[in-house]
Amino acid sequence: MKTKIEAIENLIKNGEKWSEININPTFGKAYIQSKEADNELINFGDVIWNHDIEKIVENCKTFGITEFTVSSGYTGIIETIYKFTELGCKIDGLTKVNGNCIDYRTGKIIILPAIKLSL
Repeated sequence: MKTKIEAIENLIKNGEKWSEININPTFGKAYIQSKEADNELINFGDVIWNHDIEKIVENCKTFGITEFTVSSGYTGIIETIYKFTELGCKIDGLTKVNGNCIDYRTGKIIILPAIKLSL
């Protein structure tokens, strides 16, 4: 990933809690998974609770993240994307990202379609 967030890196090393460093857990988990998957941008591949979106956008601004992707295929994702746009995010099109698992048929990392957003 092109962005390194020291607060999250330190949390991992020191066993702190998300609330202690003022980071939304969904944002933190996406950062960790994106780093493990070797994605260029933070990718939100799991459920994004609508009540977390405002804090996620705040965390993006705090850490200088101007682009991210959403590959979550959960029901209601359109409403979630819409909420991001209400908070100033722009849809920049579609892309592909690395998933966090191996395709057992090919032995390669799974590639997922994703929506690219920017702040």
